Amino acid sequence: MTASRAINGTGYVSAEVRKRVLRAAATLQYRPNMLARSLKGQRLHAVGVMLPDVANPFTAELVEGIQQVLDGAGYSAFLATAHRSVEMESSALHAFVDHRVSGIIVATRGTEIGDEAIAEIMRHGVPVVTVGRPVQGARVDFVTADHWHGAFEATLHLVQLGHRKIGFIGVSADQANKLRRFQGYADALKRHRIPLRKEWIVGPKVSPAYSTEQDGYEGVMKLVHQKQLPTAILCRNDYTAIGALHALRQSGLRVPQDVATASFDNTPLAAFTTPPLTSVSQPIAEQGRRAAEFLLDRIEGRVKNGRRELTLECHLVVRESTDLRAADRGEA
Repeated sequence: MTASRAINGTGYVSAEVRKRVLRAAATLQYRPNMLARSLKGQRLHAVGVMLPDVANPFTAELVEGIQQVLDGAGYSAFLATAHRSVEMESSALHAFVDHRVSGIIVATRGTEIGDEAIAEIMRHGVPVVTVGRPVQGARVDFVTADHWHGAFEATLHLVQLGHRKIGFIGVSADQANKLRRFQGYADALKRHRIPLRKEWIVGPKVSPAYSTEQDGYEGVMKLVHQKQLPTAILCRNDYTAIGALHALRQSGLRVPQDVATASFDNTPLAAFTTPPLTSVSQPIAEQGRRAAEFLLDRIEGRVKNGRRELTLECHLVVRESTDLRAADRGEA
């Protein structure tokens, strides 16, 4: 029992005894059997992290921020991906609960089925924190960036460059209003009395996953076959923009001379595309860190009531995909 208290940090053990026990555990390469603990009815010292996919650079940076906090607190992270299946997302969320994780961080896009699964998990006493998606009707802590303002600023930048024919790639027109990034884009057009043309809004239906480079490629191909092509496009994320740039180049269109292209996330890849991408920078790793901190507060009982929401600022990084003068100003 003394060794157990020393290793688990529970109950009283003198500093000298704790030091001797931990030294012996290190010498013997002892690790607690987490499965045995769970069979005794205790939760694992682990957190489930629900992700859309692992291909998007955004995901890697977000997970890095989460793990920085979890590692420091002695928690492990179990990762699961939803891809574009709400059924896979719901199944993975319930699997986390079945495996007795201490809490869950959800970074997928909002869907009705996903929100229902989160609400059910909360009713079973497992704390959940979401990144980038509020959950209506449930006491779920929420960390995000100001996607509306970022997209508004990016669209305003395109307008100030003289563009009035601006498309959006990364979501279908009938579901676009579910995205705050799209809402920022639409509000910027409205502010400047520029018509929002549904034929220039192209992409997949809203799902737990992010839009991909394939969505960007296919979106541009739909646009170039229309009677009139936008002179500028805002892509839902950098990954989508990479596919869009490839399709524009393949179609013989120059960026930004023929079609200026802006994006969102400002992942490391944005500075190394051809041309370098103008992109909205959001604090990705910081969102991961703050989400993990929120969750540990719930798990360890430091916060019990209310619902916490944190919105972090975004800002636009101008590069050559919208403005060739950016390189001359040293902004690329």
